[in-house]
Amino acid sequence: MNLSHTLFRTARRLPGAIAVIERDRIELSYEKLAQRTLRLAAALRRLAEPGAPVALLLKNCAAYVELLYACWAAGLCAIPINTRLHAKEIGFILDDAGARLCFVTDDADTATIDAARGGATHFIDVDSADYRKLLHEDPLPPPSASAAVSAAWLFYTSGTTGRPKGVVLTHRNLLAMTLNYLTDVDQAQVGDHLLHAAPMSHGSGLYTIPNIAAGATQLIPATRGFDVAEVQHVIAFTPRVKFFAAPTMVMRLVDAYGGERETPNLKSIIYGGGPMYVADSLRALDCFGPRLVQIYGQGEAPMTITVLPAADHIDDHDGRRLDRLGSVGRAQTGVEVAVLDADDRPVTVGEIGEVCVRGDVVMAGYLNNPEATALTLANGWLHTGDLGHFDAFGYLTLVDRSKDLIISGGSNIYPREVEEVLLLHPAVKEVAVIGEPDAQWGESVVAVIVRRAGHIPDDKDLDLFCLEHIARFKRPKRYIYVDELPKNATGKVLKRELREQIRPPQG
Repeated sequence: MNLSHTLFRTARRLPGAIAVIERDRIELSYEKLAQRTLRLAAALRRLAEPGAPVALLLKNCAAYVELLYACWAAGLCAIPINTRLHAKEIGFILDDAGARLCFVTDDADTATIDAARGGATHFIDVDSADYRKLLHEDPLPPPSASAAVSAAWLFYTSGTTGRPKGVVLTHRNLLAMTLNYLTDVDQAQVGDHLLHAAPMSHGSGLYTIPNIAAGATQLIPATRGFDVAEVQHVIAFTPRVKFFAAPTMVMRLVDAYGGERETPNLKSIIYGGGPMYVADSLRALDCFGPRLVQIYGQGEAPMTITVLPAADHIDDHDGRRLDRLGSVGRAQTGVEVAVLDADDRPVTVGEIGEVCVRGDVVMAGYLNNPEATALTLANGWLHTGDLGHFDAFGYLTLVDRSKDLIISGGSNIYPREVEEVLLLHPAVKEVAVIGEPDAQWGESVVAVIVRRAGHIPDDKDLDLFCLEHIARFKRPKRYIYVDELPKNATGKVLKRELREQIRPPQG
């Protein structure tokens, strides 16, 4: 089992179909992509030891696609790294993985790259003559096979709770993700255009695999990232466009369209990586219609825990549509999802516990970290660290990360519940609810708010609004107004950083 076989299979079936378009720069047929991949694989065999990790510190580009498959064809492991990371974070990843070869783009931040060069890693610019020389190698024959448990993708966690951990994803893990995508998320086909506006180092890059297997086209925007005007232009002039996006990206597009449906070419928006609040989902549905699909996953179970398909976003035959929109859907095919208590015993329907997962999609473990692996994979379950509950129909609702739970006066307060209410207020554009130490109650609730343009929220008005929807003890004790919330490269709000920002000065 080797993921590169999915590319070669498609190239034999659809040699002339367009595999990759990089706006204004590159267009590759499947036949040409396969040829370039095998030439690069030959070069990588010469530059790296069997099974070695190869780092891809690239902004979105066509080279990303051919390098991923070249790594697998050569029997190597790819390490996609987000270019927005700090140089120290990049250096840590390269050292921890033992990566001696790293590919970069010429528009990557040179200061960051230079700072990360301190180790023994050799850097090759994919926009340089050195890279083009690699494409002159005599091609390797397609690989006969790889062990299903061989490492294919090394994904480093964001490190928001400490040092990032290297998640080892095998060929089997990513094949399971591919089959789940094609079964539950999107019926990919020739003529589809997967727009890579989100980083290919994360979910967007993972979704390359099922779309290559199905013969769809990978579309790299000229900006090599997310630009609202550019995404609108692509949607206006490209048929059957789909893309993966964080909820914050979706809402920026909604704001840009002004709520008008002008997207006949849009096939779907697959969103995940953070909570999409019900109020935001309704606005997005008003704008885009029945084209939203939500997925829930983690680096440790890439993109593949639950799914809320397009039909569940709009179907209200039973009057439970809003409940479904507040959930992350049901377990994907062949994935076992459970809500367990502290002793790994299932809780009852409606009871909150930790979301745990079993199946072929679950990682092999953390690189060089047996203690963390044993803890996270205890008793045969992937312990996600997310708290949630099932309803009677199998829909999973996440209430928060276990570390973000607020305990005030002995009562549990789940920040998302408070956030959902505040987002219904017309003056609130974004909000993050966190706990802060309280001498009397242990913790008190703090709401950090980004105001909506043209509105000036009043604390008393927000208090009254909250009291109309939630219990008094859940009401924020303090409101803080900011221009923006701190987020990581994938759009997740950094609550640890937020706590540091609002902490009163010492002394």
